[in-house]
Amino acid sequence: MNQINIPTPNEKQVSLYLKKWDKLENYSLQESSLKKLFSKTYPKNNDLDDILIKVCSLNDFYSTNIFSPFTIAKHIKSLDIDKYLLKGNLSIVDKLAKVKMNGGKYIYFYSFASKYCSHHQPSIYPIYDSYVDKVLIYFRKKDNFYNFQNSDLKIYKNFKNIILAFRSFYKLEKYDIKDIDKYLWQLGKDYFPKQY
Repeated sequence: MNQINIPTPNEKQVSLYLKKWDKLENYSLQESSLKKLFSKTYPKNNDLDDILIKVCSLNDFYSTNIFSPFTIAKHIKSLDIDKYLLKGNLSIVDKLAKVKMNGGKYIYFYSFASKYCSHHQPSIYPIYDSYVDKVLIYFRKKDNFYNFQNSDLKIYKNFKNIILAFRSFYKLEKYDIKDIDKYLWQLGKDYFPKQY
C-alpha cells in the first residue's frame, strides 16, 4: 500500500471514473438489466421463483460465489425483507447475509447481501466489496477522513457511515451512493488488482 499513490478524491476524479464506467459496455449493460429485473420485473421478495431469478442473476454478474442459490432464495423469502427495504432499514443487510446452509452451518454472505439490497434501493444501500474495502482503508491511512477499524467495514451500519463520511470529507455530496460505489469499485480494481 505504501507504494500506491491514488489521486485525492474530488469531483473531477469521480466524474472521470463515472464516464469510464459508462464506456464499460459489459458493466453498464449488466447494471441496467439488473435494475430492470429488481425494480420493474420482480420488485417484490414474496415469491420464491422471483427471488431465485434475482439471486442467480446477481451471483452470475458479480461472481459472488453463491454455491446454493436456492438456499439463499428461501432465506430471503423467510425474512420478509420488503418492509425493511421500503424503510431503508440497514439491519436487513446483516440479517440477509447470515444464512443457515444445509447441514446447519452458518455462512455470512455480506457482499452479496449488500448488492441484493442495493439493487432494490441503490440510493440507500452502498455495496460492500473487497475493492471498496481496500480503497477506504487506503484513504483512512492517507487522509484520516474518518476514524474506523477495518472490522467496522463488515458491520453494515458502520460501513454506510464510513461511505457517507468519505463522501462528505472529500466534498462529493453532489454524487449519490450509487455513483460513489462505481467510483470506489473502479479505483480498487485499478489500484488493488486481484492476483490470480
